[in-house]
Amino acid sequence: MTGSGNFQILGWANTLVRPYISARLITPNVTNITDNFYDKGYTYSLNEFTEHKFRAVKREVEGEDMSSTQDQVMAALSTVIEPELHKDIVSLNMVRDLRVEGDTAKFTIVLTTPACPLKSVFEERCNAAVVGRVAGIKQLQIGWDAQVPTDRRIHGRLNVPMHSIIAVGSGKGGVGKSTVATNIAAALAQAGARVGLIDADILNPNIPTMTGLGSGRPRVIDNKMQPIEAYGIKVISTGFLTEPDKPMILRGPMLHSAIRQFFTDVEWGNLDYMIVDLPPGTGDAPLSLAQSFPLTGAVIVTQPQDVAVSDALRSIAMFETLNVPILGVVENMAGDFFGEGGGEKLAKERGVPFLGRIPLEAEVRKGGDYGRPIVVHMPETAAGQAFLKLAQTVAARISVVMLQTADVIPLNIIG
Repeated sequence: MTGSGNFQILGWANTLVRPYISARLITPNVTNITDNFYDKGYTYSLNEFTEHKFRAVKREVEGEDMSSTQDQVMAALSTVIEPELHKDIVSLNMVRDLRVEGDTAKFTIVLTTPACPLKSVFEERCNAAVVGRVAGIKQLQIGWDAQVPTDRRIHGRLNVPMHSIIAVGSGKGGVGKSTVATNIAAALAQAGARVGLIDADILNPNIPTMTGLGSGRPRVIDNKMQPIEAYGIKVISTGFLTEPDKPMILRGPMLHSAIRQFFTDVEWGNLDYMIVDLPPGTGDAPLSLAQSFPLTGAVIVTQPQDVAVSDALRSIAMFETLNVPILGVVENMAGDFFGEGGGEKLAKERGVPFLGRIPLEAEVRKGGDYGRPIVVHMPETAAGQAFLKLAQTVAARISVVMLQTADVIPLNIIG
């Protein structure tokens, strides 16, 4: 069965960005595909089996021998479980281009993120499943690719080519939220992902400074603002549109419109991850973002001490009220000065993942002041390594959340 629906979203330009953009009507189409196979008491859904898995099961039901070495290799690989998603890599359609040449099985594993840290785990598990178990196969030759899952709700409400939208929020200011957002974005871009970064702190933009872009001005092509790039990240901010010594004075509806225009009136191109650095607290900006756009999830940043943790708790509660999945909690600036363990304790008490702990280091502050993210310029430091691991963990959580919330597993037809 095939179903389709049309959704119309009207975008307007009536605030700060008005000199740069104009109104448009966007009408994307969304198609869901479902089907079932039923035979001899078995029902298999295409939402659960890829083409290879489906054929293998059909052969088993009909009593056919899996005489092909290639089929035997694929069957063996179907016992390899993806550590984060807890499903086998064949049914997840992660195994592509399988062929057997002599005593070597060659195939590509398509990861759910370029930032995946588990390649060695996949290699070990695939070798254990195939070599010595499938007759005639003595070695594997594994290639690697990445295909970030798509949050299909985005294409139902926005005509923007983004796979996922991740909000980075905090209960209060001064906890290093923008630093965390910048370093996550930089680490994902360094891994090869296509990343955008929206500075949604409209009144007090800091991202231009932290990315070393200062007070640059975006170009306009075909009535679309062009994001400014740094460290492989596409960036937009009100800091690019105003003078640094001029205050931003906007009411709630104007904030809502400005944030929306940063999505719809900027030429982002295809993005794997859109990172949105929210202003602190539970005010208009996070509320407008959550109500206007289908957020894949939220990362909550806190310092370890109780006063910060209590505010982070309110931020978690807000996103939960808005039905935004909590990707997890980050404990920033951990060490002797602010203590340690508060963020991890909060995550445990709320039943959400603890994403990681970032140590308090002077080089992190210097990197923010001078526009040099530590994960790029000093990745060997403890903080640099912590941010790298954090980005990998966030990427893995995004894949898990999208699989859990997906109503249909996409079928990619190549040809």
